[in-house]
Amino acid sequence: MKLLVTGGAGFIGSAVVRLAVARGHHVVNLDALTYAACLENVASVADSPLYSFEQADIRDRAALERIFATHAPDAVMHLAAESHVDRSIDSPGDFISTNVTGTYNLLEAARAHWLRAGQPAGFRFHHISTDEVFGSLPADQEKRFTEDTPYDPRSPYSASKAASDHLVRAWFETFGLPVVLTNCSNNYGPYHFPEKLVPVIILNALAGKPLPIYGDGSNIRDWLYVEDHADALLLVLEKGPLGRSYNIGGENERTNLDLVRTLCTILDELQPKAEGSYSDQITFVTDRPGHDARYAIDPQRIRTELGWRPSVTVEEGLRRTVAWYLANEAWWRPLQTRKGVGERLGVSAATKA
Repeated sequence: MKLLVTGGAGFIGSAVVRLAVARGHHVVNLDALTYAACLENVASVADSPLYSFEQADIRDRAALERIFATHAPDAVMHLAAESHVDRSIDSPGDFISTNVTGTYNLLEAARAHWLRAGQPAGFRFHHISTDEVFGSLPADQEKRFTEDTPYDPRSPYSASKAASDHLVRAWFETFGLPVVLTNCSNNYGPYHFPEKLVPVIILNALAGKPLPIYGDGSNIRDWLYVEDHADALLLVLEKGPLGRSYNIGGENERTNLDLVRTLCTILDELQPKAEGSYSDQITFVTDRPGHDARYAIDPQRIRTELGWRPSVTVEEGLRRTVAWYLANEAWWRPLQTRKGVGERLGVSAATKA
């Protein structure tokens, strides 16, 4: 199968690219190479005859038309997106432009390609989204997001992803474009760009800097190891019925504070400080505006219909992740100089110090 993977130089996208090539798929990696992308993420497969790269922006319809005509993919895996909530608070227009208008352009280019090819039955457009579109859950209840949970986005990022989800469903219902959709919980693992919680904590700890935790650290997330996620995405692409959506979770709920303490414990073991614990660096900072209390996935549909469950516990995954960052300073060190990395973003004018 020939796959067109958008955002394949990003965190989740590169995990999909690496796994797809390893399984014998031809992969066309389409990426605009914005600030969070890094071609070193796919260096391990870059010389494979199964891999090719196209630098293009999904907002550029002409470029998309050319790429579809040149490569004639059998399926699209759409991961290209602006994804950092804090950046969406500062620059919401970028998120609307890429996540909404870009998805529209990709849908139209994919539909045109599908029609030219004679509407092949095996073609798929797999839209990869987030559980943040569902809003916030109470911290003290057992309720979890299902595929039927009403949408209730709370940030410019989640609103833009909700809009893109609705576009994909509309192209299925109105135009018959063969689609599948997935909504995932918080990913972590190797090659995670150093502006998200897990890599920020690891790298700040190693640098002797404060370990920032928003609010009181009670916000709960369901943590999904990125390589498990890539496995689930390929399974949904190959086995998911048309028009069906699947929630993909790690079955690993933790408060942000507990997660950070676990990272500190692992760092204490793998790279101990001269004195004290890395947990001594924990610092509570002003909360993010509109910070959702809890996300949690009910994985019953993907488990019962496709037989998928995560293979990595959060403790095992975090240990692998810390070990990877300790061994790959040459990857993350240059990324720390990119715009906005290491800065506190997403603080409104009313709360900015």
